[in-house]
Amino acid sequence: MKQIVIAITGASGSIYGLRLTEELLRADCRVSLLLTKSGLDVLRYETGLEWEGTTSARKQLMRDYFGGSRKLEHFDEKDLFAPVASGSSAPDAMVVAPCSMGTAGRIAAGMSENLIERAADVVLKERRDLILVPRETPLNQIHLENLLTLSRAGVHILPAMPAFYHRPKKIEELVDFVVGKILDSLGVPHKLFQRWGEDKG
Repeated sequence: MKQIVIAITGASGSIYGLRLTEELLRADCRVSLLLTKSGLDVLRYETGLEWEGTTSARKQLMRDYFGGSRKLEHFDEKDLFAPVASGSSAPDAMVVAPCSMGTAGRIAAGMSENLIERAADVVLKERRDLILVPRETPLNQIHLENLLTLSRAGVHILPAMPAFYHRPKKIEELVDFVVGKILDSLGVPHKLFQRWGEDKG
């Protein structure tokens, strides 16, 4: 059973982290879901979900949202004693979706001031898969240089750029395309989108 860390930061597009969590739990993965304060604010603004209160209260709200799954864990962003903060408990992979440019810059600089940054540092030093899903446009030179630094360090840079060849008719189809590409990078089978050249059936 794969152990995956999913982090939702303050960039627009929190739905990507939610859908990814849903699909990973369905694939029988263990998920540690982390959110920054800004991530919680954007989540509330974009989806109406209010995951406030204590860490244990947030964990219960999350588990309720995802159907009561016991494979879902949650730790506060300030909890540097969480298992995922240690290389001896490194997850199999980590995905930051969406990834703000501030988070990308701090990871690129090797900062570990919160649990998301520390977990990313652990994943890199233990040579596990780290996937960042930036959701920003346009990109300035600092953004591009930080992303290049991360790519050179072995990070998968997977921008939230859906395709249109499958002629999507709903926003959910655009979201699922990006989530499907993340699952591909994690090696998790799915049927979230029609692949190029694949018969619709």
